[in-house]
Amino acid sequence: MDGLKALEAAIERIVLNPQYHDILMLVKAVRNGIVYGCKVRFPHALVMIFLFRSGTLRQKVSLILKATRQHARNLGLFALTYKSTMLALYHMNQQKEGHYDTLLAGLTGGYVVFGPGMHKSVNQQIVIYVFARVALAVAKLIVQPKNEGAIPGGGGGFGLVTDPKIKDFLTKHAWTAFASISWGAVMYLFRWHPETIQPSLRSSMQYIYVDSDHWDSLKTLLWHNK
Repeated sequence: MDGLKALEAAIERIVLNPQYHDILMLVKAVRNGIVYGCKVRFPHALVMIFLFRSGTLRQKVSLILKATRQHARNLGLFALTYKSTMLALYHMNQQKEGHYDTLLAGLTGGYVVFGPGMHKSVNQQIVIYVFARVALAVAKLIVQPKNEGAIPGGGGGFGLVTDPKIKDFLTKHAWTAFASISWGAVMYLFRWHPETIQPSLRSSMQYIYVDSDHWDSLKTLLWHNK
């Protein structure tokens, strides 16, 4: 027991030693990326695959684990690439963070992890999720005044809309327009160009909007889909 405690104390000293901060930061970034990827993907894959995929139990479990592993791996790898690039830029710039370091590091991580040869379903979902959040954030920055933001030195918003009446109108109605256009567009695409819709979304839309047109008994009307 004494030997185990001594080993634990030695490891604790290494973990808390500032000399090893950079490398341990990368280790924790990878760890957090993997853990978060598992937490997000596993329940999603569990529900979607058991509801909408056919096959044996073994095949479904295999698909769930594969999707979870890919999501966790990609977030872990992106975290490693992003943090490594940020670290390199930090030391190249005399231990100062440049204003666009995060952009460059994000571009690098996006290219390495989600770029050429990585056009898979899980990756599509991750990138589309990020893109949607970016679009909403940019919409907010359009009406946000310059030099006004949560982070000092961030530069604030774009300040493209300065008229108070127009700004108020956009603030009140932008989300409504965004939601309406998004749903209108996806329903049109599903009806006339279903091959362009991401497979899991297409499956869920098929289940809700097409399968609801058909039943042959009370059972398939209310209890079972088919």
